[in-house]
Amino acid sequence: MSTKMQFPHPFFSSRSTWKWFILSTVLMGATMSALDVSIVNVAMPTLKSDFGVSMAKIEWVAMAYMLMLTIFLPFFGRLADMFGRSKLYNLGFVVFSIGSFFCGMAPSANFLIGARVFQAIGAGLLQANSVAIITYAFPASERGKAIGIQGAVQAISMSIGPFVGGILIATIGWRAIFYINIPIGLMGTVAALLILPPNQKVEDRGTIDYLGTVLFATGLALLVLAFNEGVKLGWGSPTIITYFISSTVLLSLFVFTELRVKHPLIDMRLFQNSAFVIGNLTGMLSYYVMFAVLFLMPFYLERVLGYSTALTGSLLTPIPLAMAVVAPFAGHISDKYGSRIMTTLGMAVAAISCASLMLLGVNVSLPLLVVELIVLGIGMGFFTPPNNSAIMGAAPKDKLGTASGVLNMMRSLGLIFGVDISGVIFTTLEHRYLTEKGFHNVEHVFANSTIPVTVKDGAFMHGFVYVMGVLLVLTVASAFFSVSNKSEPLDAEAAEAAKIAMVEG
Repeated sequence: MSTKMQFPHPFFSSRSTWKWFILSTVLMGATMSALDVSIVNVAMPTLKSDFGVSMAKIEWVAMAYMLMLTIFLPFFGRLADMFGRSKLYNLGFVVFSIGSFFCGMAPSANFLIGARVFQAIGAGLLQANSVAIITYAFPASERGKAIGIQGAVQAISMSIGPFVGGILIATIGWRAIFYINIPIGLMGTVAALLILPPNQKVEDRGTIDYLGTVLFATGLALLVLAFNEGVKLGWGSPTIITYFISSTVLLSLFVFTELRVKHPLIDMRLFQNSAFVIGNLTGMLSYYVMFAVLFLMPFYLERVLGYSTALTGSLLTPIPLAMAVVAPFAGHISDKYGSRIMTTLGMAVAAISCASLMLLGVNVSLPLLVVELIVLGIGMGFFTPPNNSAIMGAAPKDKLGTASGVLNMMRSLGLIFGVDISGVIFTTLEHRYLTEKGFHNVEHVFANSTIPVTVKDGAFMHGFVYVMGVLLVLTVASAFFSVSNKSEPLDAEAAEAAKIAMVEG
C-alpha cells in the first residue's frame, strides 16, 4: 500500500496539520448535537403554553428525537461503512440544519415533533461517524487524547445548553434555540467539504440489510417505549406487556437474521471480541449512572432543600464541566498505558461519588455536595474517552462506522434507561413509604397539602437513597468489568495504515 497522503486542500501541508483540522470539523458536529439535547429541555414549559397542548404531547418533542436517534444509529454507521464516512458526516450537517430550520418555523406541536424526527436523522449521521473519523485520522498513540477532546467539547456544550437556552427564550423566543444551529451547521458543511478526507473507496460495499434494519429499529423502539410509558400506563397494562413481548420477539428475529445474511446491519462477529462487548456494556452503564443522577438531583435540590431553579441548574454544571477538564488527560494517559487503568479508575471514582450521595439527607453542606458532584464528573471523565478508544480499537477498520453507531446507541440507551428505570425504582419506593405511613395512592406528592413535610421528605429520601445504592452497585460492577477488559490500543503501524486507507481505499 502506498503511504502517500492525498490532502483535500493545498493548505494542509502535513498529516499533523490535517488531523487537527479534521478533529475541529468533527467538534462542530459534536457541539451542535450535544447543545441541542440539553437546550430543548428548557423550552418544554414554553412550548406547552404556546401550542396549548398537554404535557404528554409536548414530551414527544424530546422523546421523538431521542427515539429516532437511538434506534437508527447502527443503520447510519452501516451506511457510513458502505458509502464513506466523510460523505455521511457532511450530509449530517445539511440534514440537521434543515431540520433545525423546520423546528424553528413550526406552526404546531405535531409539526415540531415531525421536524425533530428529521433533525434526529441529521444528528444520527453526525454521531454515527464522529468517533470513526477520529479513529481513522489519529494514530493509536494519540487516539485517546483526540477522543478525550471531543468528549470535553460535548460535555461543555451540554452543560451550557440550559443557560444558553434560557437566555434565548427570554430575549428572543423559543424558536431561536433551533435557529442557532443553522450558522453552526453551515460552517460545519463548508469545513467538511474542505477538510474531511475525499474519495473514500470501499472494495466490498455490499447491500443494505433492509429486513434486519426493520426488525432492529422496531424491536428497539418498542423496548424504549415500554420503559418510557410503563410508569404512566402501569407495568401490568396490556399495552406495556405487548410492547415487551413484541420487542423480545423482534430482537430475537433480528439476531437470527444477522447470523445468516451476507451483509448484516450489525456484524455479530464484533461481539466475539470481549473488549468490544465489555466496552459497550460499561459505556451504557456509565451513562445510566450519570443521567440517573442528573434526573433525580433537581428534584432533591428543589423539593427537599428548597433551592431555586437557577441555583439548581448551577449546581448541576460541575458534573459535565469536571468531565470536560479531565477527559483529554484521561485520553492521553490511555494512549500511553492502555484503557484498562483509566476506565477502572473512572468507575471506582464514580462509585465513591454514588456512595457519598447515598449519605445525603434533608440537610446538607452545599460545598460538600458540589464536591460530590465534581467527583462524579471526574469519574465519568476518566472513564469515557479511554473506553470509547478501546471500543474503536477493537473494531476492524472496515467496520468502524458500525462500531461507532453501536457505541453511540449503547450510550443513548444508557441515558434512556437511566432516567426511566431509576424513575420507576424511585416512584415505587416513594409510594411504598407513603403507604406505610397511611397515605395511599398519592399522586403529585409534593403538591399534596395533606401530607406533612417531614413525611414527604422521608418518602423522597427513601427512594433517593435506594436509587443511589443501585447506581453504586452498577459502578462497582463496571469497575470489575473494566479490570477484566484486556484491550490495548491498536499498534501504531496498524492505526497509520488505517488512516492512509481512509483516503487511498
